[in-house]
Formats: sequence, C-alpha cells, structure tokens
Amino acid sequence: MESIGSRLQAVKRRIEAASQAAGRGANSVTLLAVSKTFGPDAVREAHAAGQAAFGENYVQEALAKIDALADLRPQLEWHFIGPLQSNKTRPVAEAFDWVHSVDRLKIAERLAEQRPAWLPPLKLCLQVNVSGEASKSGVAPAELPALAAAVAALPAGRVRLAGLMSIPAPTDDAAAQRAAHRRLRELQQALYDQGLVLDTLSMGMSADLEAAIAEGSTLVRVGTAVFGAR
Repeated sequence: MESIGSRLQAVKRRIEAASQAAGRGANSVTLLAVSKTFGPDAVREAHAAGQAAFGENYVQEALAKIDALADLRPQLEWHFIGPLQSNKTRPVAEAFDWVHSVDRLKIAERLAEQRPAWLPPLKLCLQVNVSGEASKSGVAPAELPALAAAVAALPAGRVRLAGLMSIPAPTDDAAAQRAAHRRLRELQQALYDQGLVLDTLSMGMSADLEAAIAEGSTLVRVGTAVFGAR
C-alpha cells in the first residue's frame, strides 16, 4: 500500500507542475492536507513527511486529534474548513489557527469575541457559494461585499480577514472547473478594488487543483490524494 509520504510527494509534484504551467512560483500555493476522519497517527505520518497545515471538518473529532497531537502543536497549523454552527465557535476560536467557512457575520463576531487574547489573530476566510447550490453553505456573491466589510471591521487583534473560500459544484469538465474558480478570483479582485486586500484564495481539491491553481488559488485543500479513500 502506498504510504502517506509518497502520496504527499505526488500531490506536491502536481502542485508544482500546475504552478509552472500557470507561470507561478511553486511556493505561491500552500497545500492543506484534509485529515478529517483520519486519526492522529496519519497526521503524524504526514508531518514526518514534511506537511504542516491540516484541515478538519468536524469540531469534536478535530479537538480530540489536536489534543492527541499536543506535542506537535507548535509545528502544526490547524484549519477548520467545515460548516460551523454558532454554538461551536468557542472551541474553534480557542484551538484553531484558521477558519475557512465563515458565511455569516454572527459567526465571525463570535469567533472574534471568543478568541483568547494571548493567541495570534484567528485568520478567517469567507465561504462563497459560487455555484448557487441550495444545499451548499456560503454567502451569495451579491452579499459578499457587505459581509467582507463588516468582518474586516472586527477587532484586528482577535481575527483577521485573510481571504475567500469556495467549494464549487463537482464536475469533470476542466473549463467548468476553471470558470467556477475564476468567479472567486473575480470577487477577490472586486473587493481589492474597494480597498479590501485579501491574500488567500482557498479553492481546489484533489480532483480540480490544477484548474484552481490556473485561476489563482493560493491554498488547495487535498484529502483523498494525500490520505487515501475514506
């Protein structure tokens, strides 16, 4: 069976090739290894192979994992990427470095209130529903400017609005993949034109990371291609 380390290297080669094809430096894209449903040992193995940033979708599972890996905490960066309910914001504010799935001001406000003062600001991404799917979380593109302005105005010492995130409708069509990712990049540019500079575009997963990188992704969220099938 292929090891996590060898899978990790294969994904990094894909990222490097896609970055070169897009005329971008290999270091312009961060790999976030999505470790949901995989245990602490899998994270340790990935870390031993050079991976530092890990993404989690479920609060209770993630907290238990972060606890089990407390000895590695200074070397790991934990990203919460799943839907976040308002009654679960406190443990996320206390334990994570990033939250990618902010789609309501109430969530951002609670994270800002509950982020311990002695920790660095919690980095936030606003999740945008670029495909307009009724079943999917995310702010509608038309509502993004108002939400971004409100989140950017929250106390800078507790949270920092870092970027945008999307989970487009799955498709095997490369042109459709690129179009969905281009939409998020255009929204980022529109915010920039209004004076809001966001440096992170969290888009692209195992099946479409090449299309995402071609359209400007700075962070790809990859689970299956690193850890194997769930």
